Amino acid sequence: MSGQNDKIKINIFTIGFARKNACEFFTKLKDAGVKRVIDIRLNNVSQLAGFTKKQDIEYFLKEIGKIEYIHKPEFAPTKSILDAYKKKEIDWGEYERQFRELITERQIENLVTREQINNACFLCSEATPEKCHRRLVVEYLQDHWRDVLIHHL
Repeated sequence: MSGQNDKIKINIFTIGFARKNACEFFTKLKDAGVKRVIDIRLNNVSQLAGFTKKQDIEYFLKEIGKIEYIHKPEFAPTKSILDAYKKKEIDWGEYERQFRELITERQIENLVTREQINNACFLCSEATPEKCHRRLVVEYLQDHWRDVLIHHL
């Protein structure tokens, strides 16, 4: 029976809310068939978050797409890593190295189940995944579980 499970691919999506209006954001999630959004921002209550502030996004996801919402700040960088990058004290390469080390120490693969992340979408703020921790998170999970397909929305 385990042979069947080995062939099942896990679909993980990522999305950033920057440079997207609410219509575009929620339509992308619904069209992709996302079942839950896993918010991996350190701060999900900032005024800068607009329609993605915790209480708002949780309500909108449920009402618009019947999508579950989970906040997992353990998947976010520490404030010190984030601040160092924003203040240009470290470059992207160093940020990536420090963040990968952090999620390895935290063993994030043990903080979610395969079922929780299948058809889930990791949320943060960056418009594109190239220089965003959400890409590093899903690549880390892909390295650990191998059968993960990544889709950036």
